[in-house]
Amino acid sequence: MSDHPLCPLCGRAIPPEARQSQHHLTPRLKGGKGGPTVLLHQICHNEIHATLTEAELARDFNTVEALRAHPRLQKFIAWVAKRPPGFHSKTPGRRRKR
Repeated sequence: MSDHPLCPLCGRAIPPEARQSQHHLTPRLKGGKGGPTVLLHQICHNEIHATLTEAELARDFNTVEALRAHPRLQKFIAWVAKRPPGFHSKTPGRRRKR
């Protein structure tokens, strides 16, 4: 077992060399500045923002549990779970419509 933090979205370890970032559970633009954040793999963070609008994140997807329950994110999690912890690539699929 490693001492690396676990990504709350995909459940994989986040080693120091992995691209990573903090995700505001409530977007900063929607009142989340100073609110709770979670450390994610950068690819997981990118997928969240490619899937959901800031308004959707603030209104319906402001917990890790809600994010993990989203159908597109469930497919992404199943896909990325097979990749090594340091894996990164461009976000697959199309970005959401604005």
